[in-house]
Amino acid sequence: MADTVLYVLIISFIATLVRSTFGFGESLVAVPLLLIFLPIEIAVPLSVLISVVVALTVVVQDRKHIHFNSAKWLIIFAIPGIPIGLLILLYTNELFVKLGLGVLLILYSLYSLFGKNSLHLRSDQKFWLFTCGFLSGVLGGAYGINGPPLVVYGNMRRWGAKHFRATLQAYFLPASFIGIIGYATKGLINSEVLKYFLVSLPAVFPAIFLGRYLNHRLKNASFFKYVFVGLILIGIFLIVEVINS
Repeated sequence: MADTVLYVLIISFIATLVRSTFGFGESLVAVPLLLIFLPIEIAVPLSVLISVVVALTVVVQDRKHIHFNSAKWLIIFAIPGIPIGLLILLYTNELFVKLGLGVLLILYSLYSLFGKNSLHLRSDQKFWLFTCGFLSGVLGGAYGINGPPLVVYGNMRRWGAKHFRATLQAYFLPASFIGIIGYATKGLINSEVLKYFLVSLPAVFPAIFLGRYLNHRLKNASFFKYVFVGLILIGIFLIVEVINS
């Protein structure tokens, strides 16, 4: 028990630091590592509860950096994508979808890192808000990977590191609340999950503030380089997962 608590603290700190620094990606760190020590019905709800704490804290801290209009429309357009994602999860070959997503993330990230030109949106455009928001809903509903389409939109809008981090949390906060409601109705928010959630908090809050410190010191010009490297790692993770299945 003591060892498990220690591992939960370490994993929570690392995953929260990633999320607080870059704005996304903690579930792909937290869930696979937590599954080593905890059953899935505890690991996944625990990750979502931590996500709410991170998003709420960042929104309160940095609300002046949030592009509220962008976040609003991304959330609205994500809603119809969620049930489609669930259908994909239930009826589509998971391996092919993950493989295709992994390859797409790697190719897009490499293009963004090394391409000479990319689309620049000087203001919000409904077509791209719908496209990125809808795809985020689909991927979130299917695999809990909301982040990549949001990264694409933030890159096209040339958001700085502070705005990117804060705006994504304004998106993730309601999305995570919806997830918690869903888990609660299924009886997955139980005393065991809440116990580990409370245990994780001493690691979560320092990681949030350290991540904010690191985020605010990243130069805007180099921020998305780190983000796209992160997307490449996510793509590799998905491909490796398929190969090992």
